[in-house]
Amino acid sequence: MSTRTRTAARAGQYLALLCYLVFLAFPFVWLISTAFKPAPELGSLHPTWIPEHPTLDNFRAAFDEQPLLRAAANSLIAALSAGVIAVVIATPMAYVMARHRSRLSTAATGWVVVSQAFPFVLLIIPLFLVLKHLHLINTLWGLIMVYVVWSLPFALWMLVGYVRAVPPELEEAAAVDGASRLRTLVSVTAPLLAPGIVATALFAFITAWNEFFFALVLLKTPEKQTLPVVLTHFLGAEGASDLGPLAAAAFLATLPSLVLFAVIQRRITGGMLAGAVKS
Repeated sequence: MSTRTRTAARAGQYLALLCYLVFLAFPFVWLISTAFKPAPELGSLHPTWIPEHPTLDNFRAAFDEQPLLRAAANSLIAALSAGVIAVVIATPMAYVMARHRSRLSTAATGWVVVSQAFPFVLLIIPLFLVLKHLHLINTLWGLIMVYVVWSLPFALWMLVGYVRAVPPELEEAAAVDGASRLRTLVSVTAPLLAPGIVATALFAFITAWNEFFFALVLLKTPEKQTLPVVLTHFLGAEGASDLGPLAAAAFLATLPSLVLFAVIQRRITGGMLAGAVKS
């Protein structure tokens, strides 16, 4: 392949990546713009990208109309608990499945993948009946259990890949040096799995933070409702919406995921690079 052809191919790749980024960023940029627009600009026939007279009135109205702080606290409790519990359960299971391959582990891995194809509608009735029997309907703990069950298969599938990426020779070398099985797992395997564990926990957190359907069905009391459910309260009859406060509340709802990923992504990348170095 000539130099000119390689340059053209590279330029095409960057152009495709730029188009994809614009496609992803457009809804978020428009959301931010809408959140800061006053009412006259929201109803204008000639919308603008940048608000001509930016205002915080939409944010004030959003907090006045709905209990956003309480809903955000409920979402935070549910998402953090689900992320931690899912990782604690999935990590040892993933290690066993990756290190001790058998027909059972292969079947379990296949079931993990297949389970992600089940739609929510098929699961909500059995889950509702189980939670009702346990007296966990309309409780955050019941919702957390559902989130753990729902995110656990994919979390397990992710962690199995990370465990298989850790060379078994490192554990064998530690055993030759006299390290116990527990010491090997804590001192050798766990640091190399840290990026995968963090990435999996982040996935479980974002999944639970953005989830709407289970929260809508299982939580009936307004004091227990999560942020995605409360956002629907800005929608009126026949699809009418209070667009300004809705955009402001939706913008605030996206911030935790963005901030969390921005804080953790360097550690994820750094850990991956550290684990890739062979001595």
